[in-house]
Order: sequence, then C-alpha cells, then structure tokens
Amino acid sequence: MRVIAYQYCEDASSPPGSNPWPGSIQRQGQMWPIAQVYTDVALPTSPDYRPQLAQLLADNQITPAQVVLVADLSQLGESLNKIKACLSILEAAGTQVVCLAGSEAEASLEGVTALPPGVELGHQVAQQQHRRRLRAGHAQNRLNALPPPGKAPYGYRRGQERYLIDRSAAPVVTAFVNEFLLYGSLRAAVRFVESRFGKRISVSTGRRWLTHPVYRGDLQYHDGQVLRNTHAALISREEAAQIDRLLRRNSQLPPRTAGAPRSLAGLVTCQECGCSLAVSTTTNRQTRHRYLYLRPRACGRQQPCPAIPYDRALDHIISQICQDLPRAVAQRFASGPEQLPPAGTGLQAQIQQKQMALEQLPILVDNGVLDQATADLRRYTLRGEMAELEQRLAQLPPVNLQELSQSVSIPQFWHDLSEAERRFFFREFIQTINIIRHGTQWEIALTLVF
Repeated sequence: MRVIAYQYCEDASSPPGSNPWPGSIQRQGQMWPIAQVYTDVALPTSPDYRPQLAQLLADNQITPAQVVLVADLSQLGESLNKIKACLSILEAAGTQVVCLAGSEAEASLEGVTALPPGVELGHQVAQQQHRRRLRAGHAQNRLNALPPPGKAPYGYRRGQERYLIDRSAAPVVTAFVNEFLLYGSLRAAVRFVESRFGKRISVSTGRRWLTHPVYRGDLQYHDGQVLRNTHAALISREEAAQIDRLLRRNSQLPPRTAGAPRSLAGLVTCQECGCSLAVSTTTNRQTRHRYLYLRPRACGRQQPCPAIPYDRALDHIISQICQDLPRAVAQRFASGPEQLPPAGTGLQAQIQQKQMALEQLPILVDNGVLDQATADLRRYTLRGEMAELEQRLAQLPPVNLQELSQSVSIPQFWHDLSEAERRFFFREFIQTINIIRHGTQWEIALTLVF
C-alpha cells in the first residue's frame, strides 16, 4: 500500500519548518507508512506556481500510489477547472484522494473523507479558496507590518493603516500603568482605575495592558512574531522594562505581598528556621501606640524564633544596602564604566548582527540575489528575532546602576522615601533579605538581584 501526501503553504510569513504529516497512518487495522510528502510554498506574485504538485503527478504516473493525502481540495489548484484536471489525472492512475477532516495532525484515516468520482466541487472549493485568500492577505499584511484583523485594542483606534491613539481611552491605560509603577500592585491599580474613571476591568485585562506588545508600540501576530516600533506607544521602553522586572519579582514573592503597605513584606527570611517573616502589628492598650514586628509565618522549632522590631530591622537593612550595593556595582563595572554585563553584551552583539543583515537586504534585491517576496519574508523574520532579543535585553537590571549607586548609598535617601517608593526600590535591587541569628543577637545578609 503506497501512500503519499501533498501540502501547499500559502502563508508566506510562516513557511513549513517541519512536516505536519504523521510518519504512518492506520486503517482497517493496518499501519501504512507515508512514502513521500510533496510541499509547495506559495509565491505572492505567482499563486498558481506548484512545481512539487507537478512532480507528484509525474511520479504517480511511473509509480502509482493508492492514496494521496491533502488538507483540503483547494490546495490542488487556483481554480475549479485546475482542481478537476488534477483529480482526473490521479483518478486515471487509480489513485484515491483523501482529505483530512479536522486537524492536520490526525494520525488515522478513520473519519477522513475520500473523494468519490464525479462529485460536485464548486461550493466546497469556493469556500476553501476564500479562506485561503483571506489567510494569504493576512500573511501579506504581516510582511508589510500592518495591524492584524479584528477590533483595535482598548486605547487605540484604526487609521492610516496602523493603530492610532484613542484620546478618550488612552488616559485610562496610562493612569493604570502609572499606578502600577508607583505601588507595584496589580489589583490596587485595577481598583484605582475603577474608582477614578469608572472603568471596570479584570485583573487578567490589567495584566494584558501591562505586558501586551501593542501598548509598547509593537505588533504581535497569531504566530507569536513581534514587530517593534510600528505605532505610537502608550508605555515607554523604560517603563516596560520596569514593569517586566516588577512582575517577575512579584511572581517570586509570597501571595498578597505584591501590594502590601510595608516595604519589607515578602522579602525577609529567617535563616534559622527557613520561614519567611510577616509584618505583624501590636497595639499598646494604654497608650494606643502601634508597634510593628517581623514574625516567622510558621516556625517549626520547639522554641519559636523571636520577633524582630520592624523599624530596627529597616534601619539595619538600609545601612547594609548602602554598603553592599555600591560595592556590587563597582564589581559589575570593573572592566569599564559603560560595559554591559556578559548576558547583555551577547544580546547586543546578536542584535547588531541582525541589524547588519537587515541593512543588506535592499542590496541583495538590487543585485538580483533575492527576489522581493523572499526579501520581505526575511525582513519579517529578522525584525521578529530582533524584537525578542531587545525584549530580553530590556529585562536585565537597569544600565544606569552607577548613577543610581551614588544616590542609594546615602541612608537619608532611603529614609526620605515613602513606604511604597521604598518597596519599589527594594524589589528593584534586593532578591532576598536573610536574618542570621546569634543567640539573642541577629544580623542582616542581603542577596542582590544582579
């Protein structure tokens, strides 16, 4: 039993990187291997160009196959007459055409539809070709960096073949972002938008506003590719980098500490018992004075670790970070004042290589090495790869650490900050704060982010 398969990839922006067909199919209790897969990639200038289909028909005359697998009949030609002619040639050779029903990854022929001779193909092929033309048009729009189909995201409107800022809705998104950057709490920012603007959104919608590339001036398509700087941004690159670092840090903290009112919430751990320390409050009944403490959440020792006064711990941590942070920054930039860390240097080198390749594409087209369709596809791929590298580079710790270290090495700088501002800077620089106990005494050990 000889089985072959044919696929026609009309989506020029995502050519087939791997064979979607299974290695064998099962029918009537027997496993039949697929002998060969013929693949054609659509050319925008010549959609009817199918050299592999012609090769399939020629090979089938010499070695006829019992079954030819196709995803749908419209892949066999651009018009109904060409499809009928192809089917007639295959039928004359004794080959049965089988269309997959549902997923292309279906590994069994049970449930797929075999094409009987003389069936009326007009309506079916018309629908398939209409869907294929839509997909081809969307693929061409991606190559031209045009917005994807559908309604514009909240805060934008369509116009001039791109997204334009909606002046009535954009202030809501901007205020939400600023609130998150100030306090670092996603749920608090959602409540702020509802109280100030009367705009009710879910937490997942708020997270999408913070992380979706469209609000950073980029376009993201269904294939996951991102093209940068395609329209005006509501979130700057610096704000986007801070958002990514905040979200990444918040995901590593205990629950309900992302927007906690105290700056040390979720950061302090007792090295003796391994428990994180929670901020607790005690009120003197006579003086009505409130005292803050750091207590272990679930100390497993027979004699629980004692609580630590919050203000005293805060003073020790500020004193420690004023010593450790400038020293760490000096070591980081020991080889040069403007040098990036090794990870950043490697990413920057890759970005420069791809930028050079991007600049060479017009020259290759003028010299006839590449046609315009291939150059457009290569440009689309390079821009997507550069966007991914630039995103990874932006998520590294801030590059102006040397300037910041001069400010954060002054204790008064930390004491002048509000709890929300201090919480932001702590989580920007500190990974964990360990309390090392020596009997009744204790000391602070910081683990910095970088």
